[in-house]
Amino acid sequence: MTKADIVEDVYRSVGFTKKETTEIVELVFETMRRTLEQGTTVKISGFGNFVIRKKRSRIGRNPQTGEEIRITSRKVLTFKPSQILKKSINQVD
Repeated sequence: MTKADIVEDVYRSVGFTKKETTEIVELVFETMRRTLEQGTTVKISGFGNFVIRKKRSRIGRNPQTGEEIRITSRKVLTFKPSQILKKSINQVD
């Protein structure tokens, strides 16, 4: 599913103009992006949590040469689905 698909589904459900719907969807994603950049968790009830995790630097290996390299510390975005979403997904099968 793409952002355009989300806009289309919301457009059909809500009844706003397509331009208004696009602006709303963009605003939601922009708000989530800014919140995550600040290091704050985004919790969406019934859906899940988007969390920024810090990974320490470590020693890795170049798979082509076998040479050891230092992998710098970084932040990664993780998603943990809610129990409601997990149950919903597993009931589909």
